[in-house]
Amino acid sequence: MKRTTIGVFGGTFDPIHFGHLRLALEVKQALALDQLRLMPCHRPGHRDAPEVSDAQRVEMLKLALSTSDQLQLDTREFERLGPSYSVDTLTEMRAELGPEASLAWIVGSDAFAGLDRWHRWQELLDWGHLIVVMRPGWALPESGPVAECLARCQADGQVLGEKPAGHIVVQTLRLLPISATDIRDQIRAGESPQFLLPDSVWQFIQQRGLYARPGP
Repeated sequence: MKRTTIGVFGGTFDPIHFGHLRLALEVKQALALDQLRLMPCHRPGHRDAPEVSDAQRVEMLKLALSTSDQLQLDTREFERLGPSYSVDTLTEMRAELGPEASLAWIVGSDAFAGLDRWHRWQELLDWGHLIVVMRPGWALPESGPVAECLARCQADGQVLGEKPAGHIVVQTLRLLPISATDIRDQIRAGESPQFLLPDSVWQFIQQRGLYARPGP
C-alpha cells in the first residue's frame, strides 16, 4: 500500500504572497507529495509577532488558496496557546495520522542553518522529515550540530515515500524573490505591491487598511 506523504509549510504569511504559493506548489510537485499544507503560526518562536490579527491572516490565506486544488490550509497552530513550535505540531499530526504516514516539515536553508536554536530541535526527526529549500546566498552548514545531523540523515526525495520520518531532503527550486517585509514596506510608503501577491489578497488589504502603519 502506498504511503501517504504530507508536506507542511509553516510561516507567518504576513501577508501571503506569490513567493510562498509558488514555493509550496513546486515542493509538492517536485517531491510528488499527496498533500501540501500551508500552516500559519500563531506566535512565532524566532521572529517578531505578525502585524495583523490571526483572523485576518487566515482570511488572506483562504483568498489566496481559493483557486488552488493543490494546496490546503491548516490552522491548528491557532488553537494552541503560547508560541508555535514545529515539534509540537509534528507530534500532534503524528498522533492524528498514525505511524505510517510520511510527514515532512519545509524549512528554508537560512532557517535550517540555525536549527539548533529551535525548541527541542533534536526531536523533529522523530516525528517527521525535513525538506530544506535552498535560498540564494545561503549554504548548508559545514560544522556544528546541524551539520552533523545533516551528515547522518540526508537522503534523496525518494525516502519520503519509503519512510515516515527521520531524514533530511535538500531541494533546489526556482524561488521568486518576493518578501513579505518588502510588501509591508511598500504599503506603508504608499506604493502598490500589485502582482507580488494575489489580487484578492491585495484588495482585502486595501479594504481594511492593513499594514498602513508601522507594526508592533
